Amino acid sequence: MRAIWNGAIGFGLVNIPIKLFSAVQNSHLDLDMLDGKDHSRIKFKRVNESSGKEVPYDKIVKGYLLKDNYVILDQHDFEDASPEKTKLIELENFVDIQSINPIYYETSYYAQPSKQGVKAYALLLKALIKSKKAGIARFVLRNTENLCVIHPMKEVIVITKIRFPEEIRTAEDLDVPSTDKVTKKELDVGLALIKQYTAPFDISGFHDEYSKDLLKIIRAKAKGKRATVKKLKPREESSDDLYGQLMKSLSGGK
Repeated sequence: MRAIWNGAIGFGLVNIPIKLFSAVQNSHLDLDMLDGKDHSRIKFKRVNESSGKEVPYDKIVKGYLLKDNYVILDQHDFEDASPEKTKLIELENFVDIQSINPIYYETSYYAQPSKQGVKAYALLLKALIKSKKAGIARFVLRNTENLCVIHPMKEVIVITKIRFPEEIRTAEDLDVPSTDKVTKKELDVGLALIKQYTAPFDISGFHDEYSKDLLKIIRAKAKGKRATVKKLKPREESSDDLYGQLMKSLSGGK
């Protein structure tokens, strides 16, 4: 793996030199857009909406639409707004990781210590495991300030980017039902159903079945064959009896 960031974790007065490595990868297949006639790759051009002519990259500027008019930004504006370029992930406080709503999570990076930071890294890792806490910090990646959670995963410190509150949309406009409509007996059966299906979380039991099946189809087509893929059919319920469906689910087992 290639490091994407070099810097340090600030733990009180202790700086822990680290490198960050991407901890995630896309499991989706990389498909190209092609011309149906001769299978040539499709390329996109930057075109002026009014004239229809292609615009050279060095002639493109960035603007923000404000009150029906664009405010054009130059390089100085971006530099003025940029956070101070620092190589420090400064721990601000520690929290129970369960208190962080999953909607805030983005992407994760593995942190590896440099030789001079091994002992301090091990201390922070062991302290996080022992305290069952996670650190909240900020750091600059690609000229952008990021909020992150510093947490242990087995024997590695993981830096997981999280969203700022401004990035979460409000749900006020959604038309969702009131929980008052649920009767006590329906709730009791629902809770019993949850208990019946409760198990320790094991990610190894979940896989990207769509990409696997699509790759199976691609390999079969390359040989001039047609792959057989098992289809899951949606189950249709003719009854709107919620309690009856819950009881049927409960008696059916896993």
